[in-house]
Amino acid sequence: MKPYPSEIEQEMKRFYQTLSERDKRRYAAIEAHKLGHGGINYVAKILGCHRSTIRAGKAELKELPEDSGYDHRIRKPGGGRKSYEETWPDIDAQFLDVIGEYTAGDPMDETVRWTNLSPQEIADRFMKTGLQ
Repeated sequence: MKPYPSEIEQEMKRFYQTLSERDKRRYAAIEAHKLGHGGINYVAKILGCHRSTIRAGKAELKELPEDSGYDHRIRKPGGGRKSYEETWPDIDAQFLDVIGEYTAGDPMDETVRWTNLSPQEIADRFMKTGLQ
């Protein structure tokens, strides 16, 4: 077994102190398992817990159900930025109204259009018409 560098040991101790009793047992058990032979004694020494605590954590890990029923979502549903279509439901029609007089197109393909307005001019026209 190769011991961890002292920086890692310190991080492990700090993290260990933030956990609940059950999570402490499980975390210690996982760390000991990663180290293999001698891991229980080494982790117990680093974290300041008893070897039986780590053994109890190992037993708990073996009995974990596949699905804990725990809600993994942290944020409430519906958070975040709203979609553009939701914020501006009729933006396409408003945009076409603003650039209507300044639009040209391909007579052979009605889906191809262009305008001679710059993006800033379009934005200014939106502001003048009150379409924000």
